[in-house]
Amino acid sequence: MTIIVPRWEWRTFGEGLGAAGDRLGALPPEHTEESDEVYLLAGTDGDTVKIRAALMDIKHLKATNADGLQQWTPVMKAEFPLAADDVAAALTALGASVPQLARDSYTVEELLEDVVRPSADVAAVQVHKLRRHYTLGGCMAELTDVSAGGSSTRTIAIESPDADRVIAAVREAGLGDRRNVSFPQGLRALVASGTRRYAVIDVGTNSVKFHIGERDAAGAWHRVVDRAEVTRLGEGLDASGLLGREPMERTIAAIAGMADEASQAGALAIAAVGTAGLRSAQNSPSFVSGVRARCGVAVEVISGDEEARLAYRAATSGLGQSHGAVVVFDSGGGSSQFTFGHEEHIDERFSVDVGAVRFTERYGLDGAVSEQELGAAKTAIAAALDRLDGRPPPDAVVGMGGTVTNLAAVQHELARYDPDVVQGSVLHCGEIDRQIELFRTRTADERRDIVGLQPKRAEVILAGACIIRTVLVKLGSGSLQVSDRGLRHGLLAERFGA
Repeated sequence: MTIIVPRWEWRTFGEGLGAAGDRLGALPPEHTEESDEVYLLAGTDGDTVKIRAALMDIKHLKATNADGLQQWTPVMKAEFPLAADDVAAALTALGASVPQLARDSYTVEELLEDVVRPSADVAAVQVHKLRRHYTLGGCMAELTDVSAGGSSTRTIAIESPDADRVIAAVREAGLGDRRNVSFPQGLRALVASGTRRYAVIDVGTNSVKFHIGERDAAGAWHRVVDRAEVTRLGEGLDASGLLGREPMERTIAAIAGMADEASQAGALAIAAVGTAGLRSAQNSPSFVSGVRARCGVAVEVISGDEEARLAYRAATSGLGQSHGAVVVFDSGGGSSQFTFGHEEHIDERFSVDVGAVRFTERYGLDGAVSEQELGAAKTAIAAALDRLDGRPPPDAVVGMGGTVTNLAAVQHELARYDPDVVQGSVLHCGEIDRQIELFRTRTADERRDIVGLQPKRAEVILAGACIIRTVLVKLGSGSLQVSDRGLRHGLLAERFGA
């Protein structure tokens, strides 16, 4: 008697698949298979139903665990002609309606022509696979080239009856930042005009930025979702060196919501990074563990240099800055990143611990302040930015991040944020000075009434504006160009653009 053992499976899709794809591709496979199959797809996720080697093959999704692994068990391998009851079982497994079946049994051709083609619930997709099998961490691993509907991609699957072994092998392969995507999910994305969706989460000291990008068959990126949620993860961090329990809880909840939204939108993978707040907090490993436990997302804490490099790549490509000396800076809640370059070449990059949250808390800038109090904060900001002193003025300055985009939104009086208006806007020093005075003379609640200002940024906007103004003075520039793009866009292109 054959004993059927359910297996835990993890799978991801993409052209290159990074180091994991390179690693498996460089190994001699234990064996290789090539096949032509027909997948039956419905509009919702459920069981896997396919026709291969003249067999109806159905796998039932039995469970999904906390790490996002899916447990699959075979429930049918039936030869054609297929009995009408088995046809009905296949449609039910897909969550599709079962029509009146006129035949007692069906050949493959009869099933596709008489049952699937007229159905509004089910589609048949011809799939060609070249599968290479390996062993990775005691698990079966499979690297597969997939072609369907005129498009092609690659997928890696890792499976075993032991869930712990699977997740360990996934992390060993360097794929922990990718979501588990079932084959039917990935196939639906592949045949949808060759488009693929990926998500990026940027966990900052003050806000969490979330972006879903769709890459079309020609390789061009299109925005699906692009938003930020102010969670104040770094609240109290400057004084204690620790992330507070409540800031962590609300930030983890925000990330979990974004991960769920990415999954619902059909994103094949999520890349998540943490910046200054997580670099400096003594208990950042607890936060990273909490995110993974809550929603399975792996947050990678990146260096200031890496943050600056990715931001530069995003800003210069988004604004077409290709001539002369360019300075790109991103001022966040806990730090500011600066990158000096020309054309595609980076000459220097660094990060300094100058951020809106830090100076808001140190100098009480979350409400109305006197000119003398603001002057003391400006003096301290200027001293902390001394790394900018003595440099020749650049040909262009590009600013990015929540502070500059909010300043641009206030300048344009955007009751509803419009990235197409903000992108490429020019902020002159006079306009920044006007807004600094506007914020200085108002409480946080009064600032929230300013058209264009994100309400949750009301406490930190004054400090942020002072940082931006000081940067321009130090660089000898009278204005900056605003980039609505940021680290998240650079990360999207780098992780998922190949």
